[in-house]
Amino acid sequence: MDLRNIAIIAHVDHGKTTLVDEMLKQSGEFRDNQATLDRAMDSNELERERGITILAKSTSVVWGDIRYNIVDTPGHADFGGEVERILSMVDGVVLLVDAAEGPMPQTKFVTAKALALGLKPIVVLNKVDKQDAEPDRALNEVFDLFANLGADDGQLDFPILYASGRTGWADVSLDGPRKNLDALFKLVSEHVPAPSQITSRSKEFKMLATTLGGDSFLGKLLTGRVESGTLKTGQSLRALNRDGIIIESFRVSKILAFRGLKQQAIDFAEAGDIVSIAGMSKATVADTIADPGVVEPIPSQPIDPPTITVTFGINDSPVAGRDGKKVQSRVIRDRLLKECESNVAIRVVDTPGGEAFDVSGRGELQMGVLIENMRREGFELSISRPRVVYRDIDGIKNEPVEEVTIDVDDEFSGVVIEKLSARKGELVEMKSSNAGKTRIVSLVPSRGLIGYHGEFMTDTRGTGIMNRVFSSWEPAKGLIPGRRQGVLISMENGSSVAYAIFNLEDRGRFFIGAGEYVYQGMIIGEHTRDNDLEVNPLKGKKLTNVRASGTDDAVRLTAPTRFSLEQAIAYIDDDELVEVTPNNIRLRKKILDPHERKRSQKIAS
Repeated sequence: MDLRNIAIIAHVDHGKTTLVDEMLKQSGEFRDNQATLDRAMDSNELERERGITILAKSTSVVWGDIRYNIVDTPGHADFGGEVERILSMVDGVVLLVDAAEGPMPQTKFVTAKALALGLKPIVVLNKVDKQDAEPDRALNEVFDLFANLGADDGQLDFPILYASGRTGWADVSLDGPRKNLDALFKLVSEHVPAPSQITSRSKEFKMLATTLGGDSFLGKLLTGRVESGTLKTGQSLRALNRDGIIIESFRVSKILAFRGLKQQAIDFAEAGDIVSIAGMSKATVADTIADPGVVEPIPSQPIDPPTITVTFGINDSPVAGRDGKKVQSRVIRDRLLKECESNVAIRVVDTPGGEAFDVSGRGELQMGVLIENMRREGFELSISRPRVVYRDIDGIKNEPVEEVTIDVDDEFSGVVIEKLSARKGELVEMKSSNAGKTRIVSLVPSRGLIGYHGEFMTDTRGTGIMNRVFSSWEPAKGLIPGRRQGVLISMENGSSVAYAIFNLEDRGRFFIGAGEYVYQGMIIGEHTRDNDLEVNPLKGKKLTNVRASGTDDAVRLTAPTRFSLEQAIAYIDDDELVEVTPNNIRLRKKILDPHERKRSQKIAS
């Protein structure tokens, strides 16, 4: 059977996973009466909750006499490490572009990676049935993007399809029959070449591990494309790292191939196939799995460096250990190192004390997903404010700069530009659309964007859309102002009282309600002024036997502000931490004791 290996790439929410759903349905992978979920490829719990793809996943469908191995990739820039690895095991890419939005920052990022590898893309203009769709404009923007990214003549001569992933059709022209995806399957079979590895089937077995998975029965599973040779169950292999050093020798216990949404055991795999193998214990992503006689590893694609660092530490608050089961630094360290194995975009470094770890990654969302997964596994952590990673280039301190694309209503464009300028942003482009929207493109230091998203949503009344992607390293831009307001800090341990909070509401907005446990040094609200204020949320009303009319009215509290995990991490200052447990997210000062805190501030100043 002929093979085609393709990846589907696009900006977040442009319809990759929905299109794969339809390809699975129309190829006959599901029975007519089978119950199916929307976004079937988003199998992870967090993916379904957030509506985004986090992990790259493979599937395969049969159409006609050709088997299509399809890789669904994440659309968010923070998970770009997944995309970079995956592109090395496919022979073509289907680039999805929203016909209304046109190419967005992530489109630029993934397309640049695909073009650099010499892949010839197929452009699919998706969602052409939307009211505000402008396929001709979107197509011109795609062509300009390819030209700017230095595409060669063969890549610039890309085929085009018009599609609606949700309704399950793709056609060569806008006024086509709009029945099914046959045009897409046919175009992929004609435009994407069969794997070049097929000619190497007689050579020694080699495979580059690109994704890591696990099975409770089979153990570790490594997925990749067979570069040369053939593979049988029970075959003896060895794993080589990037430097050609032998990591381990093992026997293949199982070969699994993707068949629809499931993995099926097969006895035999050959060059060009995308398979998962079991039996190894030490080998991981970017290692070469090969016959015992092979000494040269397969070169792996370099990954873009991380741009932000967050410190993960043990939870040492007075309520530590009440919610979670995994609280020791040793257990946290093992979990972070395990994450590094499967996620090549993350780096972990021990801090001098040994009780905290500096974790570097691509962005706040990537860190947020990792922390959320850990808290669901029963971990208790203290998380610092994100810091950017600096680089020395020719003796000059450089910091990461991101390209930010913002779509807002015309009335909010002024305040957005003002806020970006205060954060050392440089306006690149500003253009108005017919629908009363303005698109702003700006180059802003990553440092200035930490904590900005919540403020941006407030400024635009929740209607703005912000997308960001790493652009370049530039000389450090100098001081960027942080949070203006101070915080309200609890000075006592115990359960908060409604009467106390009611009397303190003039001082600022609260993050806690009545009857919640608080401790000394915990942040319970935001001060109206720029200094921190210690307050007592436990002070109840003094009861006497004297009563006056009108003084005993019911206490009505303003609803407290509740932060999500990402909002909490973005909100805190350098001397504050987020306490994360399976059931709670609390804000606190690094130093809980007020006297110690004042002493350290004096020393620092």
